[in-house]
Amino acid sequence: MLRIIFMGNPEFALPTIKSIQLSDHKLVGVISNPSKRLGRGRKFKKTAVGSYAEKENLNLIMPRDLNDNKFVSLIKNLRPDIFVIVAYKILPDTIIQIPKYGAINLHASLLPKYRGAAPIQWAIMNGERRTGVTIFQIISKVDAGDILLQKEMEIQDDDNYFSLGTRLCELGSRMIVESLNGIYNNRINHSPQNPSLATLAPKISKEMLSINWSWGAVKIHNWIRGLSPYPGMATRIKDKRLRIFKSKVVDKNYDFKPGTIINCTNHLLIATGEGVLSILDLQIEGKKRMKAEIFLRGFNINEGQIIG
Repeated sequence: MLRIIFMGNPEFALPTIKSIQLSDHKLVGVISNPSKRLGRGRKFKKTAVGSYAEKENLNLIMPRDLNDNKFVSLIKNLRPDIFVIVAYKILPDTIIQIPKYGAINLHASLLPKYRGAAPIQWAIMNGERRTGVTIFQIISKVDAGDILLQKEMEIQDDDNYFSLGTRLCELGSRMIVESLNGIYNNRINHSPQNPSLATLAPKISKEMLSINWSWGAVKIHNWIRGLSPYPGMATRIKDKRLRIFKSKVVDKNYDFKPGTIINCTNHLLIATGEGVLSILDLQIEGKKRMKAEIFLRGFNINEGQIIG
């Protein structure tokens, strides 16, 4: 039995905690970011991992500084054999060296492809047909450690960031336990990554969320999928922000300027730099998310109007 400290923040990390709880190993601590003031009421709110750990009466630790001497002493006193990381911050070497088996990480890509903070988003945005999960040993260089276990998964045509991420994290939660069992029984292989094959998946910035209608319909569609439901690609219409969550590439080509509304009677069709995009789910500034047909009933726009 391994003594495990889990580290993570978002909801996508929860399947792994649950799998560890059901395993033969012992979860001796859960580390997550401190509570933050969120929402209109500015009330303190824990991360998804923090909230779950509190609900389950797990040993929750929320350090502000990973190099703080009190925090380091606390971790050492828990006598962990290994750290399991899912969507947490970069660990200093002094922390990684505490457990006998160091730290392992669940990364939602087929490393060395898509190293970085947003591998799920970039796989969809780039139109990949397959991705996967990699469990690897953490070293000081980000996402560059030896691969312990790796499995592929198909990206479906209607996948977005949330749907694909959910499946990947469910798969990864099982792979983490498989890796822990292999480490405990000394039956795990360490496969070095080939750095020449590495590609990057950098953090999504605000500047990337504005739709460029001069792009082709396929590229815009993939970016909408990759960034839905959060944070969502957006454009502007009548000086209002319009977030777009779901779209479909239309097999038609019109000689219109990119961003031109081609049809707004029964469907919302927009011309792009190459092809036409049908907008299916959207959210106009100040309103809730809705279907395009409902939006068209209550928002006055005209064919030939240019958005963006």
